[in-house]
Amino acid sequence: MPAKHLFEYAVLRVVPRVEREEFINVGVILYCAAQGFLQVTCQFDEARLLAFAGPGLDLADVRERLRSFERICRGRPTGGPIGQLAVASRFRWLTAQRSTIIQTSPVHPGLCHDAAAMLTSLHAQLVS
Repeated sequence: MPAKHLFEYAVLRVVPRVEREEFINVGVILYCAAQGFLQVTCQFDEARLLAFAGPGLDLADVRERLRSFERICRGRPTGGPIGQLAVASRFRWLTAQRSTIIQTSPVHPGLCHDAAAMLTSLHAQLVS
């Protein structure tokens, strides 16, 4: 049986009005040092998000902010200066507390054999 590896994850949330602290889960970011894995998966129902947030929500802005998470995870020059950091540092930066429209939950640990499969499973449980 393959060894289990420690992983950490956080849920990505759209928080349309930060002062109300209401949110909809739209993705999961997962980091596994042993597997050199850092990926994010995002998906949201536009109609549901607009019904929740109201017509003032800029969906193009939400999409672009979520794409920035993807670029930083990939660690290429398109991820900007943060995308050039070590994998662990990128994860810590992405999951740092912030008061913006895109926020992350607290970081949670777990054990897995396959980080990619765990990301898919967590997304299905927490977002879909």
